[in-house]
Amino acid sequence: MKRFFTIIFISFLASHFNLNAQVTKVIDVKISKEELKLYDLIMSYRKSKNLSAIPLSKSLTYVAQEHCKDLSLNKPDLGSGCNAHSWSNKGKWTACCYTPDHKQASCMWNKPRELTNYKDDGFEIACGSSDPMYKEFVMSADYAFESWKGSFHHNNVMINADIWKDSKWNAIGIGIYNGFAVVWFGKSLDLDGEPLK
Repeated sequence: MKRFFTIIFISFLASHFNLNAQVTKVIDVKISKEELKLYDLIMSYRKSKNLSAIPLSKSLTYVAQEHCKDLSLNKPDLGSGCNAHSWSNKGKWTACCYTPDHKQASCMWNKPRELTNYKDDGFEIACGSSDPMYKEFVMSADYAFESWKGSFHHNNVMINADIWKDSKWNAIGIGIYNGFAVVWFGKSLDLDGEPLK
């Protein structure tokens, strides 16, 4: 009898507190024309460097779009020392202030696992600012792409150069929203497929 109640109690805990249940996150993602343009710009650039195209990822696009919205609406990049890789405490994710010393890098890398079924790290390049002087600025695919091309570190992520030369990108996600553009890169394929076009 004691064993029976123990099994029932463990089953109750597992069902109510997800002790052994895997959470499945269902996401419905559509990529905009401007986001698709940014994807095409990056793929054309990679092709010019004899690099392969990266499959669009539903999961990483979801993360990119959510991050752009968080940056625009909640402005975590305005915290002391925080930059555009930061996340607010106003969503279903772990908040973090991403500083130039990269001490919070794992908080950013983990976002695909926090928000989607994607099981690998994600690596982000971001463009935009919540600074009030940019409040009228409209982000475009062309502006973000040219900004990243002109930045040593961002450019290296796009074309697998320098510290990224041994990485193979098998997934990419694109987000553009209200003055921000972000792109996420992942080494694993996204088993959830591509976003809707």
